[in-house]
Amino acid sequence: MQNPFRIHRISFKHAFDGIVYAVKTQPNFRFHLLATVAVILLGIYFSISPVEWLVLVFTINTVLVAEMVNTSIESMVDLITLERRADAKIAKDVSAGMVLVSAILAVVVALIIFLPKIISVI
Repeated sequence: MQNPFRIHRISFKHAFDGIVYAVKTQPNFRFHLLATVAVILLGIYFSISPVEWLVLVFTINTVLVAEMVNTSIESMVDLITLERRADAKIAKDVSAGMVLVSAILAVVVALIIFLPKIISVI
């Protein structure tokens, strides 16, 4: 019988490899990580509430996951075909649009949470 902990370790290694790949090869993912650090520092500086932290964590998660799903879809499309095809373009464009929508809404969330705090300091 195979050791179940070994299987989980291998799964975590593959998952970690995917994160490392995204960080090393995807400039937009690195940008979103930088934005994440900035938002966390702002949250600490302004002592945001636990509910605001939860909203930020879910928002950050949405953007980072969307970026990784986009990378996965683009890689799969490239694996299937390198020729210019309308359906391949749609898949890539829609997945890129997913990231854009999540990033725009993340900015809206950040403005809702931080703008009143910034204004009160000014």
